[in-house]
Amino acid sequence: MVRAKIIAIDGPAGSGKSTLGEKLANSLGYLYFDTGVMYRAVTLATLDKGVPVEDETAVSELTAQLQIDVKSASIEDGRAYDVVVDGQDVTWEIRRPEVEASVSAISAYPAVRRALAASQRRIGLRGQVVMVGRDIGTVVLPEADLKIYLNASVEERAKRRYNEMAARGQAAHPQAVLESMQERDRIDSTRAMSPLRAAEDAIILDSDDLDADQVFERVKELVLSFGP
Repeated sequence: MVRAKIIAIDGPAGSGKSTLGEKLANSLGYLYFDTGVMYRAVTLATLDKGVPVEDETAVSELTAQLQIDVKSASIEDGRAYDVVVDGQDVTWEIRRPEVEASVSAISAYPAVRRALAASQRRIGLRGQVVMVGRDIGTVVLPEADLKIYLNASVEERAKRRYNEMAARGQAAHPQAVLESMQERDRIDSTRAMSPLRAAEDAIILDSDDLDADQVFERVKELVLSFGP
């Protein structure tokens, strides 16, 4: 019997936490919720509406106006869910390189984080959820039954991200992807509000030498063995 009803998975960009979260949620029949898509949705809207990324006040005001929803996948095109902003499906648009380049800066804004964290927490407290992000175990759901911090070296994570982009036909250069990943790590780990870090009671798992299936099997064992 599964005792862990709320599962938090945190970690840096490219660590494999989204892949793990989706596989784990599907195996348990839980809701898979990658909170990063909310920040990407805000970033996409910011760019598309011509709001300067560095204008914290304007970005925060825009966030308060947006209607962002995450639903079960409605199209069989490889997506794990639908991301809808103001009634428009932006599931794949939020993966554009320019969104990738700006999402960490925007996610560092306190008003943006507060607005989105409140929505994330409401969903998580319903239970039977695998929530993935960077501050789930520390800020959004500190009472999560099981907290996993999935890590990997920046070089390994950059290689994975480059392969993902190449598979989608996106133009990219390995060195540029690595430098972007390093900058994102810097922003995520040094922001004033809820910086990226492992919760004190999180189980830390390094995935450098593990493939996605091996990571999944290790975490599923933890889920199934959770409890007194």
